[in-house]
Amino acid sequence: MRIDDNADAAMQQLICRTAPKYIATHKAGLDPDQPRAFSAVLASIVGHIESGTMGQELGDTPSISGKRDPVVRAITNGDVIDALTRGVRDFQAAPRYGLVLGAACALIGLAVVVTLFLAGMPYLAYPIAAGFALVCPTLAAMLYEVSRRLESRESLSFGSIWRTVTGRSEVRWMGFMTVFVFIVWMYQVRLLMALFLGYSGMAATLAEFVHTVLTTTPGLVFLLVGNVIGAVLSIILFSLSVVSFPLVLERDVDFVTAMITSVRAVTLNPGPMLLFGVIIGALLAVSVLTGFLGLVLAMPILGHATWHLYRKAVAPEAPAAPG
Repeated sequence: MRIDDNADAAMQQLICRTAPKYIATHKAGLDPDQPRAFSAVLASIVGHIESGTMGQELGDTPSISGKRDPVVRAITNGDVIDALTRGVRDFQAAPRYGLVLGAACALIGLAVVVTLFLAGMPYLAYPIAAGFALVCPTLAAMLYEVSRRLESRESLSFGSIWRTVTGRSEVRWMGFMTVFVFIVWMYQVRLLMALFLGYSGMAATLAEFVHTVLTTTPGLVFLLVGNVIGAVLSIILFSLSVVSFPLVLERDVDFVTAMITSVRAVTLNPGPMLLFGVIIGALLAVSVLTGFLGLVLAMPILGHATWHLYRKAVAPEAPAAPG
């Protein structure tokens, strides 16, 4: 039997483009007259996908853009703790950058909440505060650059760091993505309020809103569904951004490749990444409960730690081949 179907031919071409290591191993088996050998190649690829090693080895192959995809590595819970420790050290080595950014985030959070109260929309204070975590990766981009410069022993200044971060178009695209998710979060909050609480929920005072949410069945359902959706959005955004922001800041990669690399790193290391996500959520929750003042310390530590976790989860860029 011959493999002369157009779909099979397209599949062979796809495999040749995306998995050259495996194809090279079974090069003789790519002859259309040998379907069993070709099936063995497919089985090999499926086996690597199931074992979680496909993403690692594919990092050594050229992507569609012609560039080599970043290689993700396995990390442990100890690596997460070490990244946090290194984050604290970076904060201590260059405290003014972290303090300024943390204070700016705290002031922004306070200003937004105060504005909501003055505008008669106190019911949005909680979702705004909860959604603050969604835009944190963008706000911390300057801290990634500080850690990168400390690591490479480059000079530090607010002006040069700002120009580097804002000058990277892929960083701006990543920032747009996080803001978009935040907007989706706020829209779904308004939708859920309309569905479960009606107009009365939006017209209530803060005390009336809290009483409705905590003591009535529609309010409790609203709280439950809203938090579940928020958690799902947070997990999605965490998976897309935990590695991608530092990656586009350091290397010449497009933001789509960076997000795919971030997801690969999370799927390869679900336990350590879950631990890091829980730590982020806990520190941000404490910061919100302190009137956002905790962000003065939490933001710089988490920002610097994210850079070091990226360093552990993504292998250094391989030198370009000569010639």
